[in-house]
Amino acid sequence: MHLKTLTMRGFKSFASATTFEFEPGVTAVVGPNGSGKSNVVDALAWVMGEQGAKTLRGGKMEDVIFAGTSGRPALGRAQVSLTIDNADGALPIEYSEVTISRTLFRAGGSEYAINGSPARLLDIQELLSDSGLGREMHVIVGQGQLDRILHAGADERRGFIEEAAGILKHRRRREKTVRKLEAMQANLARLGDLTAELRRQLGPLGKQAAVARRARTVQQDVRDARARLLADDLVTLTGSLAREAAEEAALLARRDTASAALAAARARQAELERLAAEATPRISAARDTWYALSSLRERFRSLAALAEERRRLLGSSDHQEDTGQDPERLQAQADRVRVEAAALQRDIEERRGMLEDAVELRAAAEDDAAAEEQRVAAMLRAAADRREGLARIAGAVGAARSRVEAAEAELGRLRTSITDGEERRRIAQQEFTALENSAAGVEEGEEGLDAEYEEALAELDAAAAALAELRRTKQEAERERETLTARRDALRVGLDRRDGSAVLLDAGIDGVLAPLAGMLTVAAGHERAVTAALGTAAAAVTVADNAAAVRALEHLKMADAGQVDLVLAAGGHDAAADEPAPNLPPLGPDALWAVDVVEAPAAVRPAVTALLSGVVLVPTLAHAADLLARHPGLTAVTAEGDLLSAFTGRGGSASAPGLLELQAAVEETGEQIRAAAARSEQAGFALVGAGARHEAAQVRTEAALADLHASDARLAAVAERLGTLGSALRSAVGESDRLARLAAAAEANLAAERVALAAATDRLAAAGDAPADAEPSTERREALALAAAAARRAETDARLALRSAEEQYKAVSGRAAGLERAAESERRARAAAQVRARRRALQSAKAAAVAEAARQVLRFLEVSLDAAAAERDEAETVRAAWDAELGTVRTAATAAAAELARLTDSVHRDELVRAQQQLRVEALQARAIEELGLTPEHLVAEFGPDQPVPVPVGPDAGTAGADKWAALHAPVDEDGNPLTTGIPYDRAEQQKRLKQAERDLAALGRVNPLALEEFAALEERHTFLSTQLEDLKATRRDLLDIIKDVDRKVEEVFTAAYRDTAEQFERVFATLFPGGEGRLVLTEPDNMLTTGIEIQARPAGKKIKRLSLLSGGERSLTAVALLVAIFKARPSPFYVMDEVEAALDDTNLGRLITIFEELKESSQLIVITHQKRTMEVADALYGVTMQGDGVSTVISQRLDKVAGPAA
Repeated sequence: MHLKTLTMRGFKSFASATTFEFEPGVTAVVGPNGSGKSNVVDALAWVMGEQGAKTLRGGKMEDVIFAGTSGRPALGRAQVSLTIDNADGALPIEYSEVTISRTLFRAGGSEYAINGSPARLLDIQELLSDSGLGREMHVIVGQGQLDRILHAGADERRGFIEEAAGILKHRRRREKTVRKLEAMQANLARLGDLTAELRRQLGPLGKQAAVARRARTVQQDVRDARARLLADDLVTLTGSLAREAAEEAALLARRDTASAALAAARARQAELERLAAEATPRISAARDTWYALSSLRERFRSLAALAEERRRLLGSSDHQEDTGQDPERLQAQADRVRVEAAALQRDIEERRGMLEDAVELRAAAEDDAAAEEQRVAAMLRAAADRREGLARIAGAVGAARSRVEAAEAELGRLRTSITDGEERRRIAQQEFTALENSAAGVEEGEEGLDAEYEEALAELDAAAAALAELRRTKQEAERERETLTARRDALRVGLDRRDGSAVLLDAGIDGVLAPLAGMLTVAAGHERAVTAALGTAAAAVTVADNAAAVRALEHLKMADAGQVDLVLAAGGHDAAADEPAPNLPPLGPDALWAVDVVEAPAAVRPAVTALLSGVVLVPTLAHAADLLARHPGLTAVTAEGDLLSAFTGRGGSASAPGLLELQAAVEETGEQIRAAAARSEQAGFALVGAGARHEAAQVRTEAALADLHASDARLAAVAERLGTLGSALRSAVGESDRLARLAAAAEANLAAERVALAAATDRLAAAGDAPADAEPSTERREALALAAAAARRAETDARLALRSAEEQYKAVSGRAAGLERAAESERRARAAAQVRARRRALQSAKAAAVAEAARQVLRFLEVSLDAAAAERDEAETVRAAWDAELGTVRTAATAAAAELARLTDSVHRDELVRAQQQLRVEALQARAIEELGLTPEHLVAEFGPDQPVPVPVGPDAGTAGADKWAALHAPVDEDGNPLTTGIPYDRAEQQKRLKQAERDLAALGRVNPLALEEFAALEERHTFLSTQLEDLKATRRDLLDIIKDVDRKVEEVFTAAYRDTAEQFERVFATLFPGGEGRLVLTEPDNMLTTGIEIQARPAGKKIKRLSLLSGGERSLTAVALLVAIFKARPSPFYVMDEVEAALDDTNLGRLITIFEELKESSQLIVITHQKRTMEVADALYGVTMQGDGVSTVISQRLDKVAGPAA
């Protein structure tokens, strides 16, 4: 068995997938410090189950995941896979190769796998432990591991040997088992206590169960007796309910007879009400006709006034509209501007000629200056060229000729592009000009649409204001009518007195006429005073004579309807009473006789005169006192209702209004309601016309707005297109200017290159002619340069003058075009004004015709209104006659209704009694269901009075001593059901039986109804727990026996392993320390299960044995000696050592290498080293490097392949 491959992905510095292929023998991993060599050791320990982050040289487990560098991002997981060659079957698994994988996610999740199948950490540790690779990981000697071994305690050193011997996992399991047994002992004690407690509870609970059995029998007797008594009550009440139902049927027949009589009386009443109702539509129709005609009259009046006003407005606006400036004048201004533009054009041509002359002069001056400059330069270069050599000059000539050809080609391309750009510019300019003219036309039409929309909007606002005003008027009229109607209804409620007066008026007694207040008409403002003067008579009922008064009073007594005041009509008095007494004293200017302000029918006039005799109406109490002082026999009443006489007085603060005041208020409110209804109707008719006008104005406004929006849309589209074309035009102009600048630069470059070519050619030709010491004169060159500068300034001035003239020409041309467009716009506006004037004239004629037609209709409406008023008055008279006859008929219907009410009350009382009995029956039925769980039918059928009462079998029936087999000997029918025998039902006997059973149940005391079930459950639980307790005790004994066997086996294995290790330690120590002495010592030789191990080491020539007094190298060698001794005593498949020889000198290193060579015979070695001698003994070599990206990379080499060619 040996390690075959190690693959790391994202583990520490190994960001990419890295694989180590190990071979039997020694594998050396080398590399500079910090390159990641030790991460290989950490990967091996981690994949084999290491859980300590500090052991892996980290602060937390997440530190093993690649954290990222400046060039590579951090990874989300780390994965290590270790493949072990298991051909020899050292691992207890049926695979020749075993791959262990461990994955850690940055989120915290962790996964383990064996050959790709998910596994637990415990599974991996158990698998490796069987081959001597325990969780202590003594086979991996990492950095600092030697020092940890030296500082380890005696027990920890024992653990190394136990792990190598393969017994550490058994020891751990034994300790875990012992801890569980100790924990189980507490549970066993608790279980024993619980069993004893259950045993103690069984006794009392058994007694309760016996009482519960007796109580169950007694409760059955109680239930049977209650059921029979309840069934008897139910049968009795049901029979009584049936008898009362028969009596109720007879009473219902009598009520039906009375109901038929009432129906006949009400039928007559309904017929009379129908006749009265038939008169109502005629009145309503007449009123509606009058209101409709009144509304039409107002509507046509408004229409005539509106038409006349419109005709007047249209006539006053009949004149030519002023549309702005004179178009001919604008055209003349445009012509003058055009002449000015032509003069500017000629000036531009002159200035352009001057510019061309200046350009020619500047070119000539610059050519002269350049020629002189070239001549001087040629002479200077000739001298230099002779020194430099003709070959270099010839090369310069060739290069200059190539540049000239390239410049000519570039200039040709630019001129072609300029031609194309000018064509695009011309096309864009034409489209822009055409669209600009179109936009001018759209803007001129926009002015007319704006004016039309403003006119339509003004008309719409006026119509909306009129409509809102009419709506407000109609709403106010409706609110006023509703308010007045509510007030009238409230006043009518006050008039409708539900006392003796109402009974008399409804009774229809012969001679009873009407309320006195309803027959009087009082002058406005005197209602309260007259009411106070009449006193109680104001609420009196008028009767024809004394006989009628007697009949009325007798009727009130019989009906027990209270009292009433009566006023007798003229039949019982002398007609002379209608006149005031001739000897009445004269009154002052502020006083009135009360009789003079009251109008009454002839029938009650004498009575009213008598009641108001001697009563005077005065303004205030002061006037009353003054009047009584002068005439003590009179009675004075103020306008506020205060009454004074010689011996009495009545008054004070305001009181409730009297009947006369209420009657006057009702009549006044009725008139106000009719006036408000008329105003509402008129406003409604006016609303129809206003709504039509508003709708027409709305339509016109919307049409004008739609036209304006359409025009705006067209204008926006034109503006958008103008913007697009303007951008294109500016782009074309810019492109043309750019190409022109490039062409000018290309021309200048070509000219310069040609000059350079000519100069190079001249240099080549004159290279041998110019003397070496020739020095040309520069005076002529400077004079020509000054002349060229003056020519350039003159050209610049000419260009500026030309540009100024062109800008002025553009401004004048634009002004001329604007004036011409304005002239055309004014012409179109004047034409539109003429069209509108003709339209107004036509509308004025129509308005005059409408006004005349409306006046004609008004004349016909006046005639119709008079006829409608006459029809309305006649219909109201007919309706009053029907209302008087209807009062008499209602009295008869009231008497019939009283008789029916009496019979109905009797029926209701009987129904109430029957309902109470039905409730008692339902209560008994509910008790049957709630207390006994039986339906009423089943209760009567099984426990009714006709059913025999069963007799208990045997003398001990129902007791604890009853024969449980008695039911088997009872007689049965052919179906096997027991035959029922018993005694007849006796209510007294059953009541006595119920009381006896209740006494027996009370004698039993408190009964636990769940005792039987609890006793059975508790007994079953006690049996179960007792059985389980015995099983646990037996299991504990068996486990203790197994622990003893394990201890014996561990002791045997550890003893053998220790002896072998101690023997190997002495031999290895002698190899590493020639002449020295080292051995292992047990701390408790008599107890091999718990003894620890101490190390004694004495190098040659020293007497010390304590490890702390050794040097660093000696301590490292001692630790190596212990590990190697363990390795030799109980070999493992492989060992990993991380720089264990770092502190050794060359001599000790040689000794350690000897040990390595011995170990590789039986195990695989993986060594992390910097030592060259260690590398030399390796069979394979891995080099680990790290570049600037912070990622470790691996280079591998088998040393036998390297050494082969060298041999």
